[in-house]
Amino acid sequence: MATISNSVSADPDMLQDVCVADLNSVVKLNGFACLPSFIASDFLFAGLAKPGLTNNSLGSAVTPANVMQIPGLNTLGVSMARIDFAPGGLNPPHTHPRASEILFVLYGQLDVGFITTANVLVTTTIYEGQIFTFPKDLVHFQKNNGNVPAAAISGLGSQNSGVQVIAKLLFAATPPVPDNVLATAFQIDTYEVDQIKSKLAA
Repeated sequence: MATISNSVSADPDMLQDVCVADLNSVVKLNGFACLPSFIASDFLFAGLAKPGLTNNSLGSAVTPANVMQIPGLNTLGVSMARIDFAPGGLNPPHTHPRASEILFVLYGQLDVGFITTANVLVTTTIYEGQIFTFPKDLVHFQKNNGNVPAAAISGLGSQNSGVQVIAKLLFAATPPVPDNVLATAFQIDTYEVDQIKSKLAA
């Protein structure tokens, strides 16, 4: 007779109605310790109402709305972000190690894509009112190739999805990834590695 395991591969259900994050607690666990009491503002954030500043080298701005901004999200497994793009702006290739993502275009248009573990690029252009999804932990990007600003709202399946921007991950790590490792991996010389590092450090 076969035995069926009771194990599951998802987060367990919460054991209380809410667990507002105590962001100052020294206790470290999978999430944050709970505050003993809470107020309505622990569940409120108005930061996505206004566009972020896109006058930077990438021409984009990400405004997060995760547990760090909304302590009431602790243990709820969701968060959001607003991404604003100048014309030509890029949200560079990155991953979210703890979340899948769903992206809704507020206005403008975006070229979006992700890369599978078989090195297949899945890409398309999405327009105002359209949605695109990015599977958990796959490298993905968004680019405004239009002549006008664009903006999108991102939904993430984690209270704190994490983000690893690929270029910064490799060329601006602390301590630094050795130049000879990057030179061999990218088939460039160490001078070019140093040039990239200096640009990303600025």
